[in-house]
Amino acid sequence: MKKTFILDTNVLLHDVECLHAFEDNDIIIPMAVIEELDAFKNESGTRGKNARMVSRTLDDMRTQGRLNEGVTLPQGGTLRIELDKPNLLPQSLAFNKADNSILNIAYTLSKKEGSYKKNARPVFVVTKDINMRLKAEALGLAAQDYTSDKVNVDQLYTGVAEVEVDPAQIDEFYQKKQLAMDPTLYFPNQFVILKTNDGSKKSAIGRISNDDKFVLHPLSGQDPVAWGIKPLNKEQRFAMELLLDDSLDIVTLVGTAGTGKTLITLATGLQRTMDENAYRRMVVCRSIVPVGKDLGFLPGTKEEKLEAWMGAIYDNLAFLADRKNPDEGEEKAHYLLDSGKIEIASVTHMRGRSLPGQYMIVDDAQNLTPHEIKTILTRAGDGTKVVITGDPYQIDTPYLDVESNGLTYLVDRLKGQKSYGHITFTKTERSRLADLASKLL
Repeated sequence: MKKTFILDTNVLLHDVECLHAFEDNDIIIPMAVIEELDAFKNESGTRGKNARMVSRTLDDMRTQGRLNEGVTLPQGGTLRIELDKPNLLPQSLAFNKADNSILNIAYTLSKKEGSYKKNARPVFVVTKDINMRLKAEALGLAAQDYTSDKVNVDQLYTGVAEVEVDPAQIDEFYQKKQLAMDPTLYFPNQFVILKTNDGSKKSAIGRISNDDKFVLHPLSGQDPVAWGIKPLNKEQRFAMELLLDDSLDIVTLVGTAGTGKTLITLATGLQRTMDENAYRRMVVCRSIVPVGKDLGFLPGTKEEKLEAWMGAIYDNLAFLADRKNPDEGEEKAHYLLDSGKIEIASVTHMRGRSLPGQYMIVDDAQNLTPHEIKTILTRAGDGTKVVITGDPYQIDTPYLDVESNGLTYLVDRLKGQKSYGHITFTKTERSRLADLASKLL
């Protein structure tokens, strides 16, 4: 049975291609949504860009018919723009609010369909606004989140697997320096910890090849080192193996605060860019999303404005430049930035650029939508390596959550690709206090 989905503005802004995600069902966009898109279109950020893209998409559909009567979508459903209906909502819901205007259309259509009728078409409000879903529920309407890009975070790929095997297999692995793995159970570039099933403490660690042979190979005998930084645990070692491997085009690192994601990423980037000249330049970008109340307007040049948002990057650069003397570390970090080999940028300024032969770091990617992640990755030119880091449990962007942000979406979509590697960090190394906070707060 066909369904009718009434879309909120935040769904269109979250995924500009969402009109193609409802199969052969009918989509209604209330006039209040068009008004909100019109209000957002002049903004310079991502929301303004998405509003303009959605408006252009709707305008292109006018060539196929009248939107007020319904235009057929490629997947078989229809798209219709609906005018405001006479207010049927309770007086406690002010009709001058866009949300309530959308709910009124859904309420009117649900009454028209009549849930008591046989074969009545279900009507759903689709919104990423929790409070709007609660109001819809109070009105007896069916409401749901936009879930086409959601990921089950409990089953998210970690990049590491522990396997119990016979002691003879571990002996074979050490002797032959390889062990054939089942391609249906594991992924290329996945790290595997072999443990015996007889209770002994014999174990081995390896990484699955990214070729068609699908063989587990042992890691190098010595821990990797980058700009004086050595891994403090096995997860950091796994990550540095991936970061220093030029056969990989993209690496994602997921973990809580203090696990060392940003530090080892910057260290390997400096090693490959400054010391080994494997890349032309290192580009570090973050999403500009405030934690708490916004700072408002910031004076100065682009670099001066970014200093307020890029504190974590500057702190880590200063630490890497001089770990013993923090004051000299800050001076040396500014020297590195002035060298032209390092660029600090916001995600907002990445659109339209082409970045060949560069070591590109995207930090705090959990605050990006799947569409924004796609936009950033399409900036990478030939010979560019992209490293994306973040903590999906520290999201500051409205309408994103641990299951729908761009970071978890990317990990879920890229697993199994030969040029991709991933590690999930679980151990905090920053300090005892940071470890305590990440576990208990």
